[in-house]
Amino acid sequence: MAALFTRLAIETYRDNARPHASLSPPFAQPYGKLDKAAAALARTVGCEAAPLPVGEAAYFLTGLYTTLLAARERGALGAFYTPPALASRLLDLAEEQGINWEKARVLDPASGGGAFLLPAAERMMAVLPAAEPAFVLRQIGARLLGLELDPYAAGFGQSAIELLLADLTSAAGIAAPIVVRVTDTLEEPPSAKFDLVIGNPPYGRVTLTPEQRLRFARGLYGHANLYGVFTDIAVRWTKKGGTIAYLTPTSFLSGHYYSALRELIAKEAPPAAIDFVHARRGVFEDVLQETLLAVYRRGAKPGRAQVHYLQVANEREARVIRNGTIGLPSPASQPWLAPREPRHSALIVAAEAMTARLKDWGYRVSTGPLVWNRYKDQMRQRPARGVHPLIWAEAVSANGCFAFRAEKRNHAPYFKIEARDAWLLVQEACVLVQRTTAKEQARRLIAAELPADFIAQHGGVVVENHLNMVRPSARPAVSPATVAAVLNSKIVDQLFRCINGSVAVSAFEMEALPLPSAAAMRKVEALVGRGADSATIEYELAQLYGQTAA
Repeated sequence: MAALFTRLAIETYRDNARPHASLSPPFAQPYGKLDKAAAALARTVGCEAAPLPVGEAAYFLTGLYTTLLAARERGALGAFYTPPALASRLLDLAEEQGINWEKARVLDPASGGGAFLLPAAERMMAVLPAAEPAFVLRQIGARLLGLELDPYAAGFGQSAIELLLADLTSAAGIAAPIVVRVTDTLEEPPSAKFDLVIGNPPYGRVTLTPEQRLRFARGLYGHANLYGVFTDIAVRWTKKGGTIAYLTPTSFLSGHYYSALRELIAKEAPPAAIDFVHARRGVFEDVLQETLLAVYRRGAKPGRAQVHYLQVANEREARVIRNGTIGLPSPASQPWLAPREPRHSALIVAAEAMTARLKDWGYRVSTGPLVWNRYKDQMRQRPARGVHPLIWAEAVSANGCFAFRAEKRNHAPYFKIEARDAWLLVQEACVLVQRTTAKEQARRLIAAELPADFIAQHGGVVVENHLNMVRPSARPAVSPATVAAVLNSKIVDQLFRCINGSVAVSAFEMEALPLPSAAAMRKVEALVGRGADSATIEYELAQLYGQTAA
């Protein structure tokens, strides 16, 4: 019904605002029939859009399809509407990298309803104001291409182009060029002839065929995500010296599954500029992950990329704040440090010079081993022989203290260890860190020391997998209590925010945190040992990172 509604709204808009526009037959004819109320609403929507400028109206009308899709279907397609403010900004970033609309060949490999094709066509038209209409139409037909798997979305994108070009087609007496092709982009043989590959690639895990997995192996680590595969595709389709401009989640900057992708980008198309998107409520409402805009230069040498903070007030307006730079780590598979706010820039500079990590302090990070719903019959309410405390995420409080408790539904306080389960038992002091936190929380890193005396009292504990464990891998050079204090500090929390791009606090990202050397930590170690207050510890840590404590 989403396709029927959208098609009727577009046709009504054409009849009222662009009657001289000729719309091509749909790539796929929507099936079914709208009831009278839905049809009337679609016509009303089309009429209401009539006074809008054609570009704005086309964005709105083609976006109806994505909006009206069921959440499950939209997720399966990886389809999310791109606000015009973000599309415009991404095109601006491409221009800053030297894209010339008089000559550039442009591809959107997942073009959807034409959110990027339409403004690209507008910019091509704008640089040819005195040209013959037929020449402009030929130029757009020769230099603009969208590939799209969903035939309905592809048809709406083509209709948007035809509405935009109606004045030119009417004056020239010829049809608008077909710039959208229905195809599975993953199966298209690449042709590295485009000056600009731009888009909002689909998101979500994808099961690749063995042939596809082999083809895209260079950018894969573990499970495949569509936007990672489409990044590889963009590299293949962009000619040397060309530009890739993508809207993606920030998670690729740090996630373990994108290690190979980061290596590929650094080698083949290093980033030139990145915008972190901060959108007010109502913009990108259905996208849970943080979002960024990035441009990459095919075949360039890695350097420092300019970072901006993009404040999106509504679908049409955004404000850009200059936000420092990002340099790529070595190896590039490691998480990329990038300032999320202007105040992070100086912190990044200091952190980039730090070579110590948790492993250098004598620690490794792993996820709590117990997946509780696989062991329901071994959970207990009381201690007994062979029964040990079960440590849930709520045992780590927001203020960084450990308290043995199991207060939530289905959370039993104890666990019965069977002979085959010895690997679940934790018998050394460690630091527990909550695995899921949101950027809106006061702290992203919430840690607490699991005291050695508590473990000794109970002969070991079992840690559930909503917690990370920072465990000694050798004789540690820094005490667990100090590790907890560092992870709970404001300065390291800000640093973690410059790495992380999702709600998950991963072991991989924690192990990548730049830290002072163990030798430099002696004063902090002494402060923690004598029970100094958090403000004093915070001050000393800030000094180590070259900052002034807030």
